[in-house]
Amino acid sequence: MFVIIGIVVVFVSIIGGLIVAGGNPLALIVPAEYIIIGGSAIGSLLIANPLPILKKIISGAIGTIKGPKVNKASYIELLQLLYELFQFAKREGLIAIESHIENPEQSSIFSKYPTFLANKNAVEFLTDTLKVVLSGGVPAHDLEELMDIDIENILEEEQVPAQSLQTLAEAFPGLGIVAAVMGIIVTMASVSEGAEAVGHHVAAALVGTFLGVLMCYGIIGPTASIMNKIVQKEVKYLQTIKAALLAFAKGAPASVAVEYGRRSIDPENRPSFQETEQAIKQAR
Repeated sequence: MFVIIGIVVVFVSIIGGLIVAGGNPLALIVPAEYIIIGGSAIGSLLIANPLPILKKIISGAIGTIKGPKVNKASYIELLQLLYELFQFAKREGLIAIESHIENPEQSSIFSKYPTFLANKNAVEFLTDTLKVVLSGGVPAHDLEELMDIDIENILEEEQVPAQSLQTLAEAFPGLGIVAAVMGIIVTMASVSEGAEAVGHHVAAALVGTFLGVLMCYGIIGPTASIMNKIVQKEVKYLQTIKAALLAFAKGAPASVAVEYGRRSIDPENRPSFQETEQAIKQAR
């Protein structure tokens, strides 16, 4: 929501400032410059990224409007799931959770928590780690290293769309210069038409430079930045799972393992001790 508000503020400020300065906003409508910059940007994006990454860039950009999927409610649901899973393993034995982690979608435990099930990375991270725990003979420090490797790989993969979009943002000023140079070429070809025609063509050429800088610093760059922040929040979700799993693997009671997970949540989304306790009671 704030992304849309921000974009509106950017355009209102620019157009409003132009009007206050006595300019004509219609002078910014130069289709040729938009075609050159927009087409070049799309082409460079297609050259630099395979189809799967392009899809992620589009979905990530749309996701900035919706905001991060990870919030306080999703963390409370995660803590409930972890508590119920750990408690079940303590009560029935580790082997009893095998059927649940092999088919989480059909699990009577996991199916209670749809928000978690919708997070593919989190589901795979939790179930794969529990499978390692079930195999036995893995010291806690080795388990921690294994989870760190997984989180690092997930982070690296999920950051690619934002990095690709940032690269595109940095290219926009250059594309704006290209459009401006093309405009100057047209201008030089129309010198014989008089000063008024030359002035019109120069103004049109400068729109290319203006558009390139605007897209870099006002639209695409900030969008890439918020995409990266959303990825960081989703990785923090995995780190919460890691903290709880590590405590559980060391033999901590279910409630204590969940508390380790709660303490690893960022302050913005961290439920209070009382809220967590209430959530655990509901899970019971």
